[in-house]
Amino acid sequence: MTFQPRKFLLAAVCAACLGTAFAAPDARIASLAAKEKPALLETLKELVSIESGSRDLEGLEKISELIAAKFKAMGGEVELVDTSAEAYRMEDTPEKIGRAVRATFKGTGKKKFMLIAHMDTVYTVGMLDKQPFRVEGDKAYGLGIADDKQGVAVITHTVAMLQALKFKDYGTLTVLINGDEEISSPGSRALITRLGGEHDAVLSFEGASVKEDKLSLATAGIASVTLNVTGKASHAGSAPELGVNALYELSHQILQMRDLSDPATGLKMNWTISRSGSNRNVIPASATAGADVRVLKVSDYDRIEQQVQERVKKQLIPEAKVVMKFERRRPPLEATDASLALAKHAQQIYKDELGRPLGADDKVAGGGTDAAFAALKTKAPVVERFGLQGFGAHSADAEYVLVDSIEPRLYLATRMVMDLSRSKVAGN
Repeated sequence: MTFQPRKFLLAAVCAACLGTAFAAPDARIASLAAKEKPALLETLKELVSIESGSRDLEGLEKISELIAAKFKAMGGEVELVDTSAEAYRMEDTPEKIGRAVRATFKGTGKKKFMLIAHMDTVYTVGMLDKQPFRVEGDKAYGLGIADDKQGVAVITHTVAMLQALKFKDYGTLTVLINGDEEISSPGSRALITRLGGEHDAVLSFEGASVKEDKLSLATAGIASVTLNVTGKASHAGSAPELGVNALYELSHQILQMRDLSDPATGLKMNWTISRSGSNRNVIPASATAGADVRVLKVSDYDRIEQQVQERVKKQLIPEAKVVMKFERRRPPLEATDASLALAKHAQQIYKDELGRPLGADDKVAGGGTDAAFAALKTKAPVVERFGLQGFGAHSADAEYVLVDSIEPRLYLATRMVMDLSRSKVAGN
């Protein structure tokens, strides 16, 4: 493993020599970021070396204890939170959900900030044996390394840097690492929403893209519609009239709800899966279908759910029983003026002190995010993708992060907490 801890500092110096107009980075923070780089890679190796699929309770317990121990060692007040009791139960929600790690650091100021990431992955037990952690050039590979174990590592070492700087101008710095993000956060969503409303800003550490280094201020909300139709079986050849064809009713329901997408608002509803019957010569007694729903505004959830409820009442076969279930898997993250101001401040740090471009706008990008739960009941800024640049999330064979993005991201996260604490961010 070869480290080049001062690469981005040298780039800054060279740019300055060429006359590029930006301020020098804070020497203390830059030095600490360089120092933390190899330590962060070791943390990544530890995290990636523990399999922690969303349904792997043994693995989640092991990795949560590792993370909790790191924050305890830094003096944090740490709690392992059982989130199963207040879970939002969806069709695929497991009975028992992995614990969340909540670490609290008390400062001398008044402002309260929260840093969030998740420790669970989409991978199954046994895959680690064939794909252990490794570093090749500027890429560090591993299952779940980009989504989102890098986020856990960046938060861990950001806190370490703040402590090394003896910085305590914040009132409360809360770290929340959950273990159910990849299954739509059924257990932790209530906790994330509640804590989001109690803090003055939330930074979320999902990773940025290797192709386009940018923060996210808006993401789509995700919901699902499930239709279950119950009819009555009968012989399809000799007595079809004695049956109640569940497939006919399901087909009618799907066709009458095929036009609910609304391009003007970005609302999308598309039927994607269906099943019915058991044998060719039997009138199907049951049928089911599922639709994928995407929204850009929280209010669109109510609108589309009401429309589906009204349409489903119009049946083709009155004798059939139709049951509709609408699940709000994730709310959208909506861009706000406060979030835009926070993102612009981050962009200024990147440009002026590191000489690097950083994108940030209010256009919807990427899939669902826990940041949306944090923003659900607050007017405080919530911004996503403070994590490392990476690629290959959920790919099973090509997931990596860029090693050269470690120092800039550590620098940025540390500076953001410091500036937010000192009310240097517009509107904060």
